[in-house]
Order: sequence, then C-alpha cells, then structure tokens
Amino acid sequence: MTDPDIPIDFSNPAVHDYMSLIRLQVLTPLSLLINMATILICSLVVTPSIGQIIHLFPASLSPTPSVIAAYIFAIYLGQIGYCILLVLVHKPETKRTMVNGVGLALVFSNWVMAAWAVAWVFEAFLASTILLGILTLLLIYCNIVLVTYHVPTAKRPLDIAFIHAPIRLFLILPLALLFPYSLFIKLGHAWDPAHPDHYTEHQWEGFGVILGINIIGLIFVAARRDIVWCVGATWICVSIWTTKLKPSPVYITTILFTVLHPLTLVVSAVFARFGTRSEGRIRLPPDEPSGTRSGDVEQNGHEVQADWS
Repeated sequence: MTDPDIPIDFSNPAVHDYMSLIRLQVLTPLSLLINMATILICSLVVTPSIGQIIHLFPASLSPTPSVIAAYIFAIYLGQIGYCILLVLVHKPETKRTMVNGVGLALVFSNWVMAAWAVAWVFEAFLASTILLGILTLLLIYCNIVLVTYHVPTAKRPLDIAFIHAPIRLFLILPLALLFPYSLFIKLGHAWDPAHPDHYTEHQWEGFGVILGINIIGLIFVAARRDIVWCVGATWICVSIWTTKLKPSPVYITTILFTVLHPLTLVVSAVFARFGTRSEGRIRLPPDEPSGTRSGDVEQNGHEVQADWS
C-alpha cells in the first residue's frame, strides 16, 4: 500500500526488507546498550550483586562468577561486531540473514536478559526462571532459523564470526547453565553457605541435568563439527567444576565433558576429512593378463567370435 503523503510503496518486498534493516540498525545497538548497562550495574553497583547471589545460593550447578563474566564479555564482543556489520553490510545474502534470520529475536533477547539481571539481584527467582525460559526459547528459535534457512558458509566468514557465533554462544548460556541453575534455586536445591557440609544434597539432580545437556551438545558437535558450540559448552563446564565444594558426580562429569567436547570435535573433523576421501575413491577393474587374447575381434565393423581352436 502506498501512502499518499509519502511516495513509497511499502508493500514492495524490497522496500519492506530495507525498512526492516533500518529498524534493526536502530534497535539492536540500543538493546545491546541496555543489556550491557543493566548487567554492569547489577554486577558492580547493586548489593547483592549478580556474583554475590551465586555465593549466597550455592548449588550443584552454580558457576564461578568470574568465568561466566568472561563468557558474557565474549558474547558482547560478538554482538558489537554484529552491530558494526549491521551498519556496513552490503552483501544481499548477509542482509537476508540479518533481517529474516535474526530479525528482532536478538533485540528481544537483550531486553529479556536485562530484565533477568534485575529479577536476579532482587532474588525474585520465579520471575528469573520464567525470563530465562523465554530467553532460551527466543534463542532456540533464532538459531534454528539460522541453521535451517541461512546456513553458515566459508564464503562469508564475517557472517560466521559476527552473526552465527555470538547468537549460538548466547543460546548456550541460559540453556546449559542459567535456566537450570535458577530453577534449582527456586525448587530449593541450593544449600545454605553457612553449612558447607550440605553440598552433597541434590547432587544426582545436578548430575542428570549436566549429563543430559552435555550429551545433546556432544551430538551437535559431532554432527555439525560446530567449533562455537564446542567452545561454549566446554567453557560452561569449566565454570562449574572450578567452584569449590562440588559433589563428586557433578565434578567428575563436568571435567569429563571438558575433555570430550574438544576431543569429539577433533575426531569428527578427522573422520569427515579422511573418511569422505576414502569413500570417494574409484576402484578400477584389474588389468587383463598379458598372455590373454581378446575373445572378440572386430572386422569390417562387425563383431566376430575369435577361433580358440
């Protein structure tokens, strides 16, 4: 439909995509700034801070705050690169990936994470768990669309570095750690820090969550040879086993997957390289013995059976 005051046909798909790109160029950096500012305030200014809440409610899934802070910083670096690419983008394939693949899902995800930080420091764990569930669903949807309809390719390395990688890292954080940890606190599966001898309580629930999530991640790494998922899942495992007073099943399992994730990636890559090469070889028929005569002789364009007598 064309606005009589503005001679632009907004029903044109090209115009619609252009307006969507402009909207993302404004909203995405704004949402990232809100996310970063909220996390920084809740980590450095407010008491109790995000890290202090982790110390107040230790559980079998609780991570080391500094390791998770570095992980979130890596996500922010990737998103900053995404915002720069969003402004400087020229390739039509990259524009389609940003508009149709990512869209407003990343904007909403940044807003939800900022709201989670506020709920977390106020110890509103029910709201925190709900927000993390919404965040996880948003990022799962975004990643499925990217993997299905906008497959990463080596022809566009910037797309991999600043679109696929940060959004996948963003997904791993609530899926593998924040959501189950917040749920554990809400269900009363955290122990009193004044009684550290209670750290073995609910250890098998933590073991089951870590085992299930990491097996799914291991399958994903093996099937897609996904370096980003391997790095993110390993990082989360390190953040869990580096904390003090971890139950043995959780401690051993996280260390095991810290080794298994990169090992699976290497084995999968080697198999894809050399296994495919061996399957693609063509086997030629064996040469005829030098003393054997041909059974068919061609004379004047007709086949005549040779006389073997």
